[in-house]
Amino acid sequence: MTKLVQRNYFPANNVVGSLLEQFFNTVQNQGENDTSFIETSSWAPSVDLKEESDRFLVIADLPGVKKEDMDISLENHVLTIKGERNIEKTENQKDYTRRERVQGQFYRRFYLPETADDNQISARYSNGVLEIVIPKKEKAAPKKIDISVAE
Repeated sequence: MTKLVQRNYFPANNVVGSLLEQFFNTVQNQGENDTSFIETSSWAPSVDLKEESDRFLVIADLPGVKKEDMDISLENHVLTIKGERNIEKTENQKDYTRRERVQGQFYRRFYLPETADDNQISARYSNGVLEIVIPKKEKAAPKKIDISVAE
């Protein structure tokens, strides 16, 4: 029996680590706690998650996936990337024909932090790489509340 080891890449003993852990919410194993993998998917694309000062980036390697075969959605602060790839290569030589097929569905999802601006998300796809840009909301300035005197 293989024992799965859970690694904590973002220690929760600091604020940034806690926020990153909450944002990414991806345990390194593909066990029941990892909500970014769905058992019905036949492959899981590699995804890089990055936080910058003004935005979050999600970069997914999706070789062989056509733009029209993928779907990106957002509901209740959950970003979902799903799709399917179907590739067939045929090589004809003098003495043989070689045919390779690569296919399968994928489904990944990530919980976004409250600081993510859901209304400004954009996505770009080029050369098998999907880049999703999630801007951060501006921090709300503290508001002074005046106290009135009841008479």
